[in-house]
Amino acid sequence: MIADTYTEESERSKALGIALAFISFGSLVAPPFGGILYEFVGKRVPFLVLAFIALMDGILLLVFIKPFTNRTRENMPVGTPIYKLMIDPYIAVVAGALTVCNIPLAFLEPTIANWMETTMGATKWEMGLTWLPAFFPHVLGVYITVKLAAEYPNYQWFYGAIGMVIIGASSCTVPACRNFGELIAPLCGICFGIALVDTALLPTLAFLVDVRHVSVYGSVYAIADISYCVAYALGPIVAGQIVHTHGFVQLNLGMGLVNVLYAPALLFLRNVCQIKPSYSERNILLEEGHTGLYDAIKMEERNAKKRGFATSGGQNEMGNFKRQSISEEDLSGAEYS
Repeated sequence: MIADTYTEESERSKALGIALAFISFGSLVAPPFGGILYEFVGKRVPFLVLAFIALMDGILLLVFIKPFTNRTRENMPVGTPIYKLMIDPYIAVVAGALTVCNIPLAFLEPTIANWMETTMGATKWEMGLTWLPAFFPHVLGVYITVKLAAEYPNYQWFYGAIGMVIIGASSCTVPACRNFGELIAPLCGICFGIALVDTALLPTLAFLVDVRHVSVYGSVYAIADISYCVAYALGPIVAGQIVHTHGFVQLNLGMGLVNVLYAPALLFLRNVCQIKPSYSERNILLEEGHTGLYDAIKMEERNAKKRGFATSGGQNEMGNFKRQSISEEDLSGAEYS
């Protein structure tokens, strides 16, 4: 919905960045939220609070999000099938980066609490609270990436690559921490890097659909969600097995190495990012094609009006042509006589 509504690249990056900040807010605030309430209030209260928040959010969606009308739905273009998007090499590279960059967060959440208890003697609320400071560098990363993307839009791939290197370096330093305060720094680095990758590459997915497929974004962002889900689904299964078999240190070193090794793959996107149209170019191109779902709807409605006008206008022009022909025949006949 964000990609459909904000068709300009700068506006889209900003809007997606805000949405990502709140997605991460939920992920990073959840451990301290659950840990503190579990220890001091009870395990039932966090679920009751979340149920109330979900109910209120559902009501707000019903009130403020307006559905498409039947007339609008008829003019909607048919999107590219998801299997065709998955085999697009550029989209595949972005999806791989989204999966790899979220692996450290997904793998640490189910394993770091036990490691903290073993090595630091941390309490439950400390295990949860250790993630809360990471929210602030994440927001900072979103802000920086949005600003850089507005000034230098051709380097989205580079911001993502830098983010993956930061994630890799931070993951490798986690096992070296020996107390609660030291652990906060690498976790902040991981979340800062994830912000760079997500904020840079999610708008790139919408751009790839614009220039290589039909500008309908549901399927391509479903691929992005699948990428996240792969990381978080594997976390409790794979991470626990690796820690049990090889140890917590090897888990972090492996996650860091994977991120650093994947970063050069984003060079594959450098030529794609350089063909992004400017605002004025987009307005010109809109006369011949669309760059978003709502643009497509407007184009269909505009073409329908043009077809109706051309039909009535063509009949009027034919009548004028006949009258002109008759007057010329009368004039030539008069001259002959």
